[in-house]
Amino acid sequence: MNEQAAARTGKAAWRNRLINPVLDKEFRLRMRTPRSMWTLFFYLFALGLMSLSAIYLTQGMSGRGAAFNPEQSKILFYFLSMAQLGLIAFMAPGLTAGVISGEREKQTLNLLLTTQQSSATIILSKLVSSLSFMILIVFSTVPVYSMMFLFGGVSPKQLVLVFAFYLFIMFVLGSFGVLFSTLLKRTMISVIVTYGVTLFIFAGTAILFFVMQGIVEQARMNGTIAVTSGFTWVGHIIALNPVGALYSILDPQISDQAFSLNYFSGGGQSKGAPMALWQEFMIVYGVIAIFANWLSIRKLRPRLGVRNRR
Repeated sequence: MNEQAAARTGKAAWRNRLINPVLDKEFRLRMRTPRSMWTLFFYLFALGLMSLSAIYLTQGMSGRGAAFNPEQSKILFYFLSMAQLGLIAFMAPGLTAGVISGEREKQTLNLLLTTQQSSATIILSKLVSSLSFMILIVFSTVPVYSMMFLFGGVSPKQLVLVFAFYLFIMFVLGSFGVLFSTLLKRTMISVIVTYGVTLFIFAGTAILFFVMQGIVEQARMNGTIAVTSGFTWVGHIIALNPVGALYSILDPQISDQAFSLNYFSGGGQSKGAPMALWQEFMIVYGVIAIFANWLSIRKLRPRLGVRNRR
């Protein structure tokens, strides 16, 4: 009996370390609702129907009895990967941009701060619990992706890297949402700012890349700048774009093309890029996301101003 009691006590201790009261409450509120079940069902149904329709249409265009082309399977994989990335970009800011400001508006933040939970525990628990349902949705699509392995054209390494990239971009966008939710008092303003930053990360960096690439290419053609190599610093801009980073996982050659001055003209032979776009993306945004969480932890609790000494 003593050994069983000790075992139960040990399991409870490990559970308390992994799942604190804040995280446990958030999990119960987010996962145990009929809306969560139906959201997951309809999303998987729509994604599966879309995949089967694409396979049926490509088979019909190829002719009856024709074998499924692995290149068509690869295109379908690219499409599903980008669609999942769009889902993350749409859901992550909305799920995290109101976690702290919502508690402040409901006047429950002060009660939460009086508990024994540290600021780091509260911030990280809110972040993990907010992203947990989206993680469940994304990983539940693995059987849909598995259909493409029947036709070839996709490697398991690519699939693992793509889902690892999904987890990372969730963490980044979620960190931005928690940060603005902590700094701003109104949930609506926090949501707007978070979506604005997300829009800049996705669209703004892409526009800036193409504009700067065109300027550098035009300057090279006019002889304004001297070119000593086939690469330019402009490629680092597209490395900050999630779509470009994800596409570099799907097609590694895009990293060399992004750093090549001959990207638009198509001339010349490109050398290897300094690093893959997705690697640079994860390094840069990993540092930014960690700083955003640290700042959220620092700004969560109100600090009394230091009085000037006379």
